[in-house]
Amino acid sequence: MTNTSDGKNQEPASKEPTKKKKSGLAPSTIRIGKRYRPSRLDDSYDAIVIGSGIGGLTTAASMSKMGKKVLVLEQHYTAGGYTHSYSRNGYEWDVGVHYIGDMGYPTMGRKLFDFITDGNLKWAAMDDNYDRIFLGDEEFNFVKGKEAFKNELKRKFPAERAVIDKYVHMIDEANKGMQWFTMGKLFKPWQQKALSLATKRLMPEYFNRNTYEVLRELTSNEKLIAVLTGQWGDCGMTPKKSAFIIHALIAKHYFNGGYYPVGGASKIAETIIPVVQAGGGEVFTYASVEKILVEKGKAVGVRMKDGTNIRSPLVISNAGVFNTFGRLLPEAVSQKHGYDKKLKKVSPSYAHLGMYIGLKGDSKSHDLPSTNFWMYADEKHDENTDKFFDDYKKPFPVVYVSFPSAKDPEFNSKYPGRSTIEIVAPTPYHIFEKWKGETWGKRGDDYEALKEYFSQRMLEALYEKMPHLRGKIDYYETSTPLSTDYFCYYSKGELYGIDHDVNRFDQEWLQPKTSIPGLYLTGQDVLSAGVVGAMMAGFLTAGQIMGLKGLKLAKMALFDKREVPEQWAVQMD
Repeated sequence: MTNTSDGKNQEPASKEPTKKKKSGLAPSTIRIGKRYRPSRLDDSYDAIVIGSGIGGLTTAASMSKMGKKVLVLEQHYTAGGYTHSYSRNGYEWDVGVHYIGDMGYPTMGRKLFDFITDGNLKWAAMDDNYDRIFLGDEEFNFVKGKEAFKNELKRKFPAERAVIDKYVHMIDEANKGMQWFTMGKLFKPWQQKALSLATKRLMPEYFNRNTYEVLRELTSNEKLIAVLTGQWGDCGMTPKKSAFIIHALIAKHYFNGGYYPVGGASKIAETIIPVVQAGGGEVFTYASVEKILVEKGKAVGVRMKDGTNIRSPLVISNAGVFNTFGRLLPEAVSQKHGYDKKLKKVSPSYAHLGMYIGLKGDSKSHDLPSTNFWMYADEKHDENTDKFFDDYKKPFPVVYVSFPSAKDPEFNSKYPGRSTIEIVAPTPYHIFEKWKGETWGKRGDDYEALKEYFSQRMLEALYEKMPHLRGKIDYYETSTPLSTDYFCYYSKGELYGIDHDVNRFDQEWLQPKTSIPGLYLTGQDVLSAGVVGAMMAGFLTAGQIMGLKGLKLAKMALFDKREVPEQWAVQMD
């Protein structure tokens, strides 16, 4: 979710906000990374990474730990991809890191974060009630701890106690199966098929089946199914369209609570970049790659938008498969290797609106929780989503609300007397498409009017659950799918790369090593969406590139002893 166009100022307490004159956008003051200049390039690099999202940064930092000099090229003005932050008018927001699970103790995810940041990224624990699901006026809470999670659900659904126990067991089993699925990514496609047959008995039969179908076999209680799938926005696919494995990965990821980076999301890139630099590499911003250079069938570097050619024996794309094979790689090369046909087997994920709100007064003064809100009209997730995408004037199928200032223990010291809210909702891409070729921030009155229409709807959804905030909004701005395209290079404004349906998890070609010598993939399209999913893919890519030395890399990251922190996570007051 990315920063975007003109904000609005103080809103009165009346039902209809007074429209203020549009104000010009002040640039964000957060800049992570070094500005690209051809004169700043070194003569040679061991590898080039396209894109500074968490997958690309993880690959670069991991290779740097193995003595490799890696160049990361980011087209945005700040590094981090969907983990970046921005500030404006005295406020700061993250654009994609609303919460991360499994950071409060030495899980694989936490070990990897500590490895690629040299332990310099700190974490704050959210409230034990990390997610609140609203179905109309009913509330259902997801709470920290597997037993507590089950007990809270059983309190709401006493007749479904056995179902809830079985559900959690199934989530655990599916996650165990993910280990074998991930291992398969290190093999060639034909080897993956052989491995799949060999490991089939080790994976539950529901691993890659439709989410709703699996849960419907477990229970006929539609409300319980709706609650259990109340985090579907974390992958962008409704229960009747998503694969059960992505549902299981998300659910288990938060069983032990939600966490937030101390100092905000920008600290992720800020703490990884020195590790890349320690190996002689660099992370450049304002560095737009135009094409991947291919000579004699091998990837040999990149051509920048300014015409500069940068050569390297390895090119690693963190730009997603549609960008890599559809925009960056020469068309003839993509066709020769069949990637044009492979892309037809997957689909871009849904587009979204992101609203960024600032309030005068700290989080406590406004009773802002660290708990996330997932707001639904009722239990009909799929039906409501289909209706909305057919007619965007229908009610939102989901509205997600996050309170970043309540999650970050350093927010008050950086922005005293301020607090922030973020709202995310899906949107059809096509209703914004006609403005695609126009300059960001200057797309005209009709575009601004459409944004304002959605802004007011999202605000009303917020006020429905938090009526005391009406009249307290000091500033807001809203991003659209065109903002995502402009800042994060996703042409359809997609939030999660490619869709997480059953078909996606059957694509053996979605792996680090492409069929083009010298070209690798990293990031969320390799394994799964989410910060940790993309980070795992980044580490997997580095391991495959390193060959047998990848075993040493895994030992360093996951098994070598490190100094245990005084506390795994900061506890918010």
